[in-house]
Amino acid sequence: MEEFIGKLWHNWVTKAAAGHYPEAAVKLAEVEKTAGILFRAFGGDPGLKVAAATMDTHGARRRWLQRLAASGEKVAQARRDAETLRLPPEIAAFPDKSLNRDLYLWLAALAASDVAPDRPWFIRNQLATQAALEKYPGLRSRYERLVTAHIAGRIDPDELQPDEAAQETAIRQALLTPTAVDGLPPLNSRKSRPPQPVLLWMIEVEERPAGKLDAESGNNLPHEGSGNNAEPEKDAHKAEQVDTPDNKNPMLAMFRAESLPTWAEYVRVNRAFDDDEDPNARNAAKDLDQLSLIRDAETSVSRVKFDLDLPSAAEDDTPVGPGIPLPEWDYRKTVMLADHCRLQPMIAQDALPAGLPEELVATAKKLRGQFAALAPQRRWLKAQADGSELDVEACVRNHADRASGHTPESGNYLAQARCERDLACLLLADLSMSTDAWISDTHRIVDVVRDSLLLFSEALTATGDRFGIYGFSSLRRQNIRFHLLKDFNARYDAAARGRILAIKPGFYTRMGAALRQSAKILYEQPASRRLLLIITDGKPNDLDLYDSRYGIEDTRMAVHEARRMGLTPFCVTIDREAGAYLPYLFGPAGFCVIRNPEELPRRLPLLYAQLTR
Repeated sequence: MEEFIGKLWHNWVTKAAAGHYPEAAVKLAEVEKTAGILFRAFGGDPGLKVAAATMDTHGARRRWLQRLAASGEKVAQARRDAETLRLPPEIAAFPDKSLNRDLYLWLAALAASDVAPDRPWFIRNQLATQAALEKYPGLRSRYERLVTAHIAGRIDPDELQPDEAAQETAIRQALLTPTAVDGLPPLNSRKSRPPQPVLLWMIEVEERPAGKLDAESGNNLPHEGSGNNAEPEKDAHKAEQVDTPDNKNPMLAMFRAESLPTWAEYVRVNRAFDDDEDPNARNAAKDLDQLSLIRDAETSVSRVKFDLDLPSAAEDDTPVGPGIPLPEWDYRKTVMLADHCRLQPMIAQDALPAGLPEELVATAKKLRGQFAALAPQRRWLKAQADGSELDVEACVRNHADRASGHTPESGNYLAQARCERDLACLLLADLSMSTDAWISDTHRIVDVVRDSLLLFSEALTATGDRFGIYGFSSLRRQNIRFHLLKDFNARYDAAARGRILAIKPGFYTRMGAALRQSAKILYEQPASRRLLLIITDGKPNDLDLYDSRYGIEDTRMAVHEARRMGLTPFCVTIDREAGAYLPYLFGPAGFCVIRNPEELPRRLPLLYAQLTR
């Protein structure tokens, strides 16, 4: 009974406090794609991804009902950094659902119109608002409705202290007439509170230089995911770096009780390397306003784990040559770093010649029959000057032309000619550790990739097209492994099948370097049309900056380089989240997402036929 009455009280007082209307709430998931498209259409950085912002304590004054209901203390506001446009995970600020949705769209337009990133947030938001309204006047009516509704929900200046009231008046004037206010009046008392959050504006973000921790230590290095079945992590948290506490024992410090107004517990965790993950760690993190990170220099466990990931020389594939230095694109400096990576060609040393697995024989036979129709065949050429047979239609036409006084324009013979397919294809397969994930009780991703390569080879053998097959993985920029499975100059035979059957998943996905080397190999092939086909199960990543936007931009630059060479890059992925980054990498028509990974072996050859018809 007490619990029932408590729920009734909580629902009533929360509703009475206003500022939150659950029945009209709009979630980011409902408008994420629309907001992203609008942001890019309005000229926003196409490399930014859209994600949820954090709930932060704002510290502003609240109405007494809000204090009674313990509501309105935290708010999620839009922000933008070098890699992400973060929007509130849910907007329920207005009783009208259409207004809450319009607020999402306005924030996307505002972020795309940010013309003065170095100015203070108060001036910056006014300039962005003015730029958005001038460039897209159709937004003005929505903006005015949002401003009217937002101002109606703010605390009246008459209820605030004089200095707080002056700031509130300035904010209202800036909302109604952007660029009309040069700055916020100062607060005169230590008891004064900051202004209430402005939901129509973005807040400032203190950016940390990318890779700062990576350069100093390996404690924050990411691990390759467990495959496309893993649930993506979209939560974000504020964080600060602090010194290691003196108390090594994760227990409460010993203080006099009367001098301890609050308490906290220090627990030593290393989220990147702990094998026994605390199942409550994520929920605990969501309850914190700010995470505190330390570097304790105890990395013996992580060293052991990384050493176990490295195969011994006796068990590893055989390196071919000394390695190939390759450049890498640094989007932050807009410069191509010469010889920044080293790609090591490798060939499996324990691969024995093998036949096609029994379970693929029937499918391979069917594909060979279908693709045989694409093989070069002889056809008759009409109206030739010379040939083995007469062209009756051409003879009649020429005779009619002479009878009417015209000169015949064509020959009288039929000739046979061979139709050649002047095409070369390089298939590049992602062999990173994430392909070791299970997609069913009997199959892993790497098993599906292996079957796809075999059936692809069987189909292309029937057409006579020239093709090569390579795989790649990486362990930082100096160890990019490039596996030779089937060279352009070699036949597809039992030895090639043995190398394909011997592929093993491992390490990470430094895609840019592998694409550059593949493009170079394909460019050297004597063909009028060259297709670069990539199979992957996730976005580019590695143990350094490559896990961030850095890797996305380098891969995108490698794709542009391939296109400038006259190649046609096309990506086939089984990553269900690929729609968030592949259009930026390969263009809207340069990729294909296969939702069911087990369909990849059957669909890959058919996709090739569509791309080359």
